[in-house]
Amino acid sequence: MRTLLILILLLPNFALAQDDTPSDPLAEYIWLKRPLVIFADSKNDPRFRLQMEKLAEDPSPLEERDVIVLTDTDPAANGPLRQKLHPRDFMLILFSKDGKIALRKPTPWSVRELSRAIDKMPIRLDELAE
Repeated sequence: MRTLLILILLLPNFALAQDDTPSDPLAEYIWLKRPLVIFADSKNDPRFRLQMEKLAEDPSPLEERDVIVLTDTDPAANGPLRQKLHPRDFMLILFSKDGKIALRKPTPWSVRELSRAIDKMPIRLDELAE
């Protein structure tokens, strides 16, 4: 049984990789992963806790789709992801592998809902065709 490695980065403790585009905190994932960024004003936010529970229930479909989970529950730190994406309160943002925002939702989503959204993306359709 494969184990999903869900990378949870609690910003501002996120150290950006040294690359040519230090201003883009998601640059290292382009064409490799589909970042799922989850924002909340506190790690105790019930929506944040529910979202993390939903992801933990059945993570294998996300692993199959190259999803990496990033979180930010500290608005006071104004980390690089907050500066780039300007979330309000709880926010879930899914990126495609080309670095574009594919989904932005103010409520928690199940793994099934996320998987369906990913499976409709052109890059995912290409992956399945190969």
